[in-house]
Formats: sequence, structure tokens, C-alpha cells
Amino acid sequence: MRWNKFRLKTLAAAEDLVICALADAGIEGVEIEDHTPLSKEELDSMFVDIMPEGPEDDGIAYLSFYLEEDADVEAVLTRAREELDRLRAFTDIGECTIEQSQTEDVDWINNWKQYFHQFYVDDILITPSWEEVSAQDAGKMIIHIDPGTAFGTGMHETTQLCLRALRKVLKNGMQMLDVGTGSGILSIAGLMMGAGHATGTDLDPCTVTAVAENLEANGIAPGKMDLLIGNLIDDQKIQDQVGYDAYEIVTANILADILVPMMAPVSRAMKTGGYCITSGILEGKQGLVAKAMEEAGMEVIREDHQGEWVSLTGRKN
Repeated sequence: MRWNKFRLKTLAAAEDLVICALADAGIEGVEIEDHTPLSKEELDSMFVDIMPEGPEDDGIAYLSFYLEEDADVEAVLTRAREELDRLRAFTDIGECTIEQSQTEDVDWINNWKQYFHQFYVDDILITPSWEEVSAQDAGKMIIHIDPGTAFGTGMHETTQLCLRALRKVLKNGMQMLDVGTGSGILSIAGLMMGAGHATGTDLDPCTVTAVAENLEANGIAPGKMDLLIGNLIDDQKIQDQVGYDAYEIVTANILADILVPMMAPVSRAMKTGGYCITSGILEGKQGLVAKAMEEAGMEVIREDHQGEWVSLTGRKN
């Protein structure tokens, strides 16, 4: 199979934001090209004595992504441009022009596996199906995750912040809502920690297969989780299906600019006294999300940081 390749021009400073916006549009596996100098930590981790001189940093980044030859390219690009336009209203993301070309027949879906290996989030082991679990890890909480074409391996700081926050507030039997489910990692973690049932929402239809496979890989019965495809922010049908005054715990690992309008419908779905764990918030934007949470009737009770990312936990009054 040949693949359509798309190369998007943006700003290096906006790489993470644009990648997350593309993910919200259902686009994964983004390749990054930029001239950003390596950090001291990155240089220290390389087994070379002298780094070759590279081009001067011009602040520009190119993000490449791939779609199958028979994919509905126009529909995907339309969703991507809508997400980028929404993001552009809040911050400078550069031109975001997109060039198209074709690739040779390459197994893009599976080649990424060489870069995803098992790792720990504190004492939780997250492992893909193609790696063995050692005997010394047998007694730990083990989450088997194969993201496939859905977003979420657990390696990103934002997901790790959510996992840690979940452990602090989740109690047995809680009803859980996972907004922006992706691979299902947060829902699966919540169910393994004792949640009674999880409901997930996502924009990407690829989520359906990924979540079903990951539930099975972790020995979780399909009836323990429902998954809805649609936008909780403005889709009344999805809001009605999710329900009202129904959840003791909500996770939303999404960009700050999406979290802000999402807090009102999330709050309506929560029970009084319930917890909302938000992540995907870049340093400096937590005030916007905190304000939206407060306006939706929540009190911010925790603020956690990892790298350049922030997680806020709110409780509905």
C-alpha cells in the first residue's frame, strides 16, 4: 500500500500544541524536523565526543504525517484545519501550510513499535504486547497498552500526571468519565484501580478498535466500559448519552484551549463532590483552566507539574 505524506510548516515553539491539535483531528505518528538546539540533558545522553554543527535555529518546524492511500483525505484535512484554526485563536502557530506527496509501500503502522518499550510510572508497569513481563514485575500493577492508531502510550508527561492524580482520589466503585479516551489507558488504569465503570468519549473512530483490544489485553470485560464517538463540548446527543450528575471522577487529558470550553459540560456530568483531573496544560496556561473550572462550579484542590506540563484536579462543590 502506498501512503499519502503531508508536511506541515509551523513554529518550533508550537510543536507540542500543533501535534496535540492534529491528534484531536485523528492524526497520529507525527515526524518532527526542526533546528532547535539540543538541551544539556540530551547532549549528555549521547555517546559522542563532538556534535556536528547543524543549521542555525530559525524557529521553524516541519511536522510530517501519513494517511492511507484510500483514506478520506479531504475529511481528515478539514478536521485538522478546524483544530488548527481553533488553536490559532489562542496562540501563534505559524503558517501551518500543508504540502502533500506520496511514499513508497512502508509499514508505518508497525514500524513505530521499535521505539515503544515498557516503562514505569512510579510502581505501575506499562508494557506493549510484544514485550515480556519479567518475573520480578509479576506482583505490580501491569497495564498492557498497544495504541495502534489511537493516541496514548502513557509515555507522555501529561498521561503520567493523570495516572498519579487518579491514584490520589479514585475510590472503589466510582463511576468514571474519560474525555479524549485515545488508547483507553486512563480508563483501563481507573478500572484496574477500582472504578466500577468507565465511559469514554473521543473524536477519533480509531479509538473504538484500540480500546476494545486494550480492554481485552488487560482482562477487563467489555461491559465495564462504554465508548462514545463525538464532541462533548457542543454535541447535545453526546452530552445526553454521557449523562448528567453521573460521575464521581473525570479525566480529561487535552490541550488547555480545549479544556476551557469543556469544563461546563464536564461539570454537568459530574456528581456533587466528584473530582475532575485535567492535564495537557502547558506551563502558564493553568490559570485559564483553573478559572474555567471555578466558573463551572469546581474548586481546584491540586496542581501538579512534570516537565513543562501541568495537571489540575478540581472538586465539584
